Amino acid sequence: QVQLVESGGGSVRHGGSLRLSCTFSGATKPVLGWFRQAPGKEREFVAAISWSGGITYYSDSVKGRFTISRDNARNTVYLQMNSLKPEDTAVYYCATSRTVTAIIGEYGSWGQGTRVTVSS
Repeated sequence: QVQLVESGGGSVRHGGSLRLSCTFSGATKPVLGWFRQAPGKEREFVAAISWSGGITYYSDSVKGRFTISRDNARNTVYLQMNSLKPEDTAVYYCATSRTVTAIIGEYGSWGQGTRVTVSS
């Protein structure tokens, strides 16, 4: 059974930084993705990373500000978020896939999410 647990959320001010972590188990060499869902909005793709870490993919809204990375020895994927904006406020989820993609339907297992609030 695949399990994912996110952590690292919190409240920061505009321009601040946070690092999210997602620890996973039960998956064989998964692609890991981060998604987010703001209040009243659809869940949207943020970033994804291949098993090796050699392929990364970002949404345009976070490119240049967020960095996805992983440590397979610790079964953990990270999302370093810099230059945070109020519009980054959302619940952030990690999920597993077989391919590096922004298509939400390609992700099969999901964590419970961690909340990020950015104040102006």
